[in-house]
Amino acid sequence: MPKPPPPTSDPSLPTTTTTSTPKSSSRPAPAGLLDPLAASGRSLLASARRSPVTTLAGAFFLLALVMYGEDARTIAELSIDDYLYPDADLYNVSGLPPLALPPPTCDLSSGRWVFDNASVPAYREKDCTFLTKQVTCLANGRPDDMWQYWRWQPSDCSLPTRFDARRFMEAMRGKRLMFVGDSLNRNQWESLVCLVQPILSKGRKKIVKRGSLNTFYAKEYRATLEFYWAPFLVESNSDNPNFHSIKERIISPERIEAHARNWKDVDYLIFNTYIWWMNTADIKVRRPNSRYWSENDEVPRIEAYGRVFKTWSDWLNNNIDPARTSVFFMTISPIHISPQNWGNPGGIRCVKETLPYQNYSQPLDLYHDMRLYDLVIKVASSMEKVPVSVINITKMSDYRKDAHASVYTIRQGKLLTPKQKADPEKFADCIHWCLPGVPDVWNQILYTRILSKSPWRSNFSPPPSQSTPLPPQ
Repeated sequence: MPKPPPPTSDPSLPTTTTTSTPKSSSRPAPAGLLDPLAASGRSLLASARRSPVTTLAGAFFLLALVMYGEDARTIAELSIDDYLYPDADLYNVSGLPPLALPPPTCDLSSGRWVFDNASVPAYREKDCTFLTKQVTCLANGRPDDMWQYWRWQPSDCSLPTRFDARRFMEAMRGKRLMFVGDSLNRNQWESLVCLVQPILSKGRKKIVKRGSLNTFYAKEYRATLEFYWAPFLVESNSDNPNFHSIKERIISPERIEAHARNWKDVDYLIFNTYIWWMNTADIKVRRPNSRYWSENDEVPRIEAYGRVFKTWSDWLNNNIDPARTSVFFMTISPIHISPQNWGNPGGIRCVKETLPYQNYSQPLDLYHDMRLYDLVIKVASSMEKVPVSVINITKMSDYRKDAHASVYTIRQGKLLTPKQKADPEKFADCIHWCLPGVPDVWNQILYTRILSKSPWRSNFSPPPSQSTPLPPQ
């Protein structure tokens, strides 16, 4: 059977800034702290009446407030919070039951999805106010909710039963964690925010979006969970996080610094890049020392991918201190657009799929370009100075044809209209995942790998000698 052409577009959409419920406190703030920007503005306006020089200076100040007001407000709020609130109490990890983590040698990618309506989902869609409409499938009208009640059971070991947000945030105390890549890494970032936010005090958690960087502040832990938009990792003509629906995507495979300077001093870096490479077999590459994006050549996908990973690995080796920073790479997140491959020849993409694919005796062929997968493994395994931990999510996610946003999502910032929903061949999003859902499992694996490197290793017990029994096929 001939293979269908790769998808021609990525329905990645810009997100909007969301904040949590404003904080309240019985302790009054000292005078002058609650609105420093307004006070400064009034003072400058008063001075401006007396001096032309002050008028000009005031104009520049007000312009800066317009351009960087959100950053200035955030700095002011953080300073106020430091005065009003103490840090979160240290979580007494030593007094907890030992946490059984899978050994690093266990293949977490091999296993099956087990129905479990007791321990999952780890949170409710309606309770996570930080989710964007792109992934809130229930709120967007999806009539079923079965996709939420499946946990991943590895074949040769077991994952922790639940995501312990307090253990995780203790590991994050005073640290930065950053996802870098495309909208699927943003999907995973939103999942992680939802997993940790229930333990944070109201008013002490906030998302700030500035250009390519989205930052979730967990203020009482002095920690940030961040997402940085860089769909090709290197510089490209698609780097605008809000306007990147470009017909011809062009990359500069040897140029990375414009992005990478934002990755320095981060404690946990989690990268991905794949889906944006799949529009065409060849990739447009900007010529060295060219002045315009129009000066480019087409090269085979795998060649361009190799050049990008050479640039990326060189940057890591030259700029990352492995004693401080742990680096991870997420493998291919699948697209479900070929229902005939899972025995539903009359289906349309992933529409109306309500159960995982459950024939575990053979892999599900979804036409991945495994050359890119193999190249990532090869590069990661060759990096001795800065180790890269590859988290293989591909096979486990292949089975989840039921868990995509489908027609219960947004396009151009708006919910799909009835007319658009009636044309799923064109409008169904079979790339991104409903939340809660599959990315929560990715984060559960990331959680085990981060905690296994934690200084609390003495509090971890070895995994059981036998994994949890699996249901019969």
